[in-house]
Amino acid sequence: MWCGAVLSSGCSSVATQRGFYDPIIADVRAEDYPNAVAKLEKAKDKNKFTNKDRFLYFLDAGLANHYAGNYQLSNEKLHLAEQAAEELFTKSISRAATSILLNDNVLEYSGEDYEVLYANLIKALNYLALGEFDGAFVEIRRANQKLALLEDKYASAAQEYQRGAESDTANTGVVYESKPVRFHNDAFARYLSMHVYAADGKPDDARIDFDFLNEAFATQPFVYNFPRPEVFYRKDDKPVLSVIALAGLGPRKEAFTLRIRTDKDLGLVQVLYTDSDGREAEYGHLPLPVKADYYFKFAIPRVDARPSEITRIRVLADSVEIGELQLLEDVAAVAEETFEAKKSLIYLRSVARAVAKGLAAHNMKKKADTGGLEGWLKKAAIDVATDVSENADLRSAQLLPGKIFVGDFAVEPGTYDLAVEFYSPEGLLLSRDLFTGYTIAKRGLNLIEAVSPQ
Repeated sequence: MWCGAVLSSGCSSVATQRGFYDPIIADVRAEDYPNAVAKLEKAKDKNKFTNKDRFLYFLDAGLANHYAGNYQLSNEKLHLAEQAAEELFTKSISRAATSILLNDNVLEYSGEDYEVLYANLIKALNYLALGEFDGAFVEIRRANQKLALLEDKYASAAQEYQRGAESDTANTGVVYESKPVRFHNDAFARYLSMHVYAADGKPDDARIDFDFLNEAFATQPFVYNFPRPEVFYRKDDKPVLSVIALAGLGPRKEAFTLRIRTDKDLGLVQVLYTDSDGREAEYGHLPLPVKADYYFKFAIPRVDARPSEITRIRVLADSVEIGELQLLEDVAAVAEETFEAKKSLIYLRSVARAVAKGLAAHNMKKKADTGGLEGWLKKAAIDVATDVSENADLRSAQLLPGKIFVGDFAVEPGTYDLAVEFYSPEGLLLSRDLFTGYTIAKRGLNLIEAVSPQ
């Protein structure tokens, strides 16, 4: 009864459930992609993906099918993921704006911008594998357009949150503002379109994308903080073999625990965290008209990279090494940067919710303090119920690649047995993708894609 009095969203835990992914991830890391696809479908049949989480099913099913070489089916799933993202974003923002007490886990999950970006780019790879240049161009353009619109997207979301806050009975006084979006030019998208234009006989357009790729590295060091790979789309009148490698597994969200300390005399909410030395430090503060002094825990999501064993990738033609691949894109870096605008709104909304629930809990505990064991148990129940309702929303795709490596090699036309080998820091061969009898043509697109989720 105490739980229901404090929390309008209910007593039950709203923590993100993702343990069912463990055997699926294990199959992907073992490169048993057909089994990973089968387990994803089984999880869906067992209702592990609710309707509000359907974006995640479509995206990860699309990725698993891509790795399995089921390119048409992958595109079908990724298309549904993109549709779900567009439909659910507006719905989730509108619902969140109507009540500050709604935990993000109960809202529709519309995907993060980096997840939608790579849905488009994996679709482009699918189309290239199917020999459909027009489809690939469409997906690359869509990816670029979405990046260009990110700032407007979150500025509009902030305005809707603000309108909702002004009519919300909680009336916490939080002012919603979104952060500027700095990332607007994706190097992998430029790399793909550069080669497709060149293969389509449009060298001027290829050169423009080559220049955009250079610009991505020059103007966005917060994402591309490593040397630009030596890529090219023509050289010495020889055909160019382009190799793409998707290595490791992409980032996922983890909980970042914060604590609120209020000061009613100063009208201040201070947000604290524990730093790497175990000391309490300030994460931020907000001037808010709080009515009580209290100390309260909550959590927000942050994007964390997953480690990979792969440090070197080499390419062989007829058992002779022709070169090594170079890093083009760190998916975790793109994810962290594109998540910033949304995270700023999540943070503000979480603070507002924590202030509202903390004040409600404070008032409830004063009324419940009847003395003795009974009063103590009632106050403890209120604390537990409030903490249970403040789990961070950790929903995220589990099967995105972690890093994207590329290499362009000028070779003589002909038929080759190609191999892409992935190595650990100790020089251990982790996996090898073979492309036997691959014909490198004088004209057209000569592109292979290797995958190792180690």
